[in-house]
Amino acid sequence: MSFKNENSISHDADHVERVKRLAIYIAEKEGADVKVVEKAAELHDIARNMENHSIEGAKIAREILRSDGYDDCFIERVAHCIESHAFSSGIEPQTLEAKILSDADKLDAMGAIGVARAFLYSTETARGIKETIEHFEEKLLKLYELLYTETARKIGRERHRFLKEFYDQIKNELDFKDLEDS
Repeated sequence: MSFKNENSISHDADHVERVKRLAIYIAEKEGADVKVVEKAAELHDIARNMENHSIEGAKIAREILRSDGYDDCFIERVAHCIESHAFSSGIEPQTLEAKILSDADKLDAMGAIGVARAFLYSTETARGIKETIEHFEEKLLKLYELLYTETARKIGRERHRFLKEFYDQIKNELDFKDLEDS
C-alpha cells in the first residue's frame, strides 16, 4: 500500500518507499515491531498537503486501517507513529516504533538525498537559494542531534557530514569566500 502525494515531488512515493525501507531496516536492528513500523511508514505522509499533516495523517490512517480490519491496538500504535513523526509536530514519540519512523523520515532529509529534496521542496514553494540555506540552518543541520536510535545515528553520521560539507561549500560560494584563494 502506497499513497501518491499529487502535490509534492519532494514528498512523493519514492520518499515514502525510502522511509519505509529505512524504517524496516532500523526496526529489525532495534528489535521493534516491524509490521507497525512498515504500516506507519506507508501512511506517514498521507495528509502531506494538509495543515498539521501528522495529526491529520493519523486520523486518516485510523479510518483506513479500521476499514481494512486491523484491531484497535495496532491502529493506535500506527497512528501514534504518524502523529509524532514530523520535526514540527510537537508530539514526542513515546514508543520505539514511533522513534524509528521519526528517525527514518529525518534520515531521508539528510545526505545527498536530503540536499536534493530540499531544493525540490524549494522549487515547489518558490523559495530561492538564500531561503533554502536558511532551511538548512533552521532544520536540516539539526536533524542528526534529534535521532533517537543508535542504528539511525550510525546511518546518519555520514549523511550529516555530507549535509554540513554541502552547506559550508554553498555558504562559501554565496559569500564569495571561494574567491579568496583564487
